[in-house]
Amino acid sequence: METRHNFGSKLGAVLASAGSAVGLGNVWRFPTEVGNNGGAAFIFIYLICIAVIGIPVMMSEFLIGRHTHANTISAFAKLAPGKWWRIEGIAGVFVAFLILSYYIVISGWTLFYLIESLSGHLQADRDYTLVFDNFVSNPWLPVLAGAAFMGLTHFIIARGVQSGIERSSKLMMPLLLFIIGILVVCSFGMPGSSAGLRFLLKPDFSKITANVFLSAVGQAFFSLSLAMGCLCTYASYFRHDTKLPKTAVGVSVIDTFVAILSGFIIFPAVFSVEGVSVDAGPGLVFITLPHVFNIAFSHVPVLGYIFSSFFYLLLLLAALTSAISLHESVTAYVLEAFHVSRRRAAAIVSIACMTLGVACSLSFGVWSDLTLFGMNIFEIFDFTASKIILPIGGIIICLFTGWYLDRKMVESELTNGGTLRFRLFRLYYFIIRYVAPLAIAAVFVQELLS
Repeated sequence: METRHNFGSKLGAVLASAGSAVGLGNVWRFPTEVGNNGGAAFIFIYLICIAVIGIPVMMSEFLIGRHTHANTISAFAKLAPGKWWRIEGIAGVFVAFLILSYYIVISGWTLFYLIESLSGHLQADRDYTLVFDNFVSNPWLPVLAGAAFMGLTHFIIARGVQSGIERSSKLMMPLLLFIIGILVVCSFGMPGSSAGLRFLLKPDFSKITANVFLSAVGQAFFSLSLAMGCLCTYASYFRHDTKLPKTAVGVSVIDTFVAILSGFIIFPAVFSVEGVSVDAGPGLVFITLPHVFNIAFSHVPVLGYIFSSFFYLLLLLAALTSAISLHESVTAYVLEAFHVSRRRAAAIVSIACMTLGVACSLSFGVWSDLTLFGMNIFEIFDFTASKIILPIGGIIICLFTGWYLDRKMVESELTNGGTLRFRLFRLYYFIIRYVAPLAIAAVFVQELLS
């Protein structure tokens, strides 16, 4: 069995954890939720949910991981030997495996669209709905794109914690933030962009409903990669002097910053083109935006080429940082449970996930008729992971930390054995025992009913 490594620096720990949180949920799902739920009013509620629910749950995952210095399953087994709490660890690793299996499909799409943009094909006057439908229904092209993306993820994981995960995070996260800055500036310069900014910055509180609130809770939970085993696994690589509350706040700030700036990229562009709806839904990124980019920069095509290419590079980087954390969550378990080398563990996970990924990809084409309760294979995986396992896992993490673990142990982890001051501990403890589990349970019930 290989020696267990830690992150080499506090910055590396923060950037790796932020990379886990920052993903397609920020650049794709967040703008979709904003468009569907009234713009600035949704963002206002979302920020409250991040502060009140997201950060406390993240701190709980961090303290579990760092206290045990073990993979997610072993972490719960160590803290509650012989207890049924171990099921949460198993669920965390399983859901990471399940999400990665279909996440690589969408990530493969981003890789394909990046290549299409770089080759100039997205700047042509085309039926982008037809382009997307033909691509996803192709029996081999999306599979190859997904396999290429998985190969890149595997390469980073196989290199280890410091040489692979930490080093790549220190490269990709600053690059991701740099690209966002460029795209925001370009987007602000589009004609009609002021309407998009008003949509994002001027809240209409009359649009806040119970469903908007529940959507904000769900987005905060999904965006921060909570209950996937990723943050718990990464925290197991934290050094003993890592400040958990400060790290959780730092990760949440970066994650929220990326999500909101993604809105500043997309909505000024969308509002600059007449006849385009802000609530275009999941097709926003692959159907609506290529059309928007093509029209908005028709007067200077080279700007459209640069903007489009940078945007899909941003999507790819966001997808990769999250995929790495999902992969590592499962790899860490295989490595430690079966005492194999990191390279072999990574290969086992990559091959297994890619096998399921092929099935998910084909469910948009030749296997589209294989359905259950009206859902194809991809949709079944997504529903099982995001609508069932993740919210239940989040509730269990709250109950485990707030009701099972010794309060003194929890406080000791968050204060580094009493050497740090954490004045909000009582508030944190109240939230993790009562507020967070009830809010997550409400989202869970609402999602099932809808």
